[in-house]
Amino acid sequence: MFNTRLWIAAAATTSVMALAGCASGPNQNLGTGIGALGGAAVGHAIGGNTGATLGGAAIGGVIGNQVGRSVDERNYYNQQRYPRGSGYYPDNGPRY
Repeated sequence: MFNTRLWIAAAATTSVMALAGCASGPNQNLGTGIGALGGAAVGHAIGGNTGATLGGAAIGGVIGNQVGRSVDERNYYNQQRYPRGSGYYPDNGPRY
């Protein structure tokens, strides 16, 4: 029983790392990791078994990846449009 859980945990960790390796920006990496962890928690809470946990981790990782990618793209385009020192809000406000 323990050996099976160990293999399942190793497979889940490997798949999360593979998704994170495909990510390019810092927010995309963070989104993938947080999405996978959150999805695994929700999947386990709903299904209560290993399949639901792995499915939730996969779906959460993909959603988090895309949300992080969107934030990275927005930050990139804002930096191109309003370079540092231009006085526009993205230069003076918080950095996400």
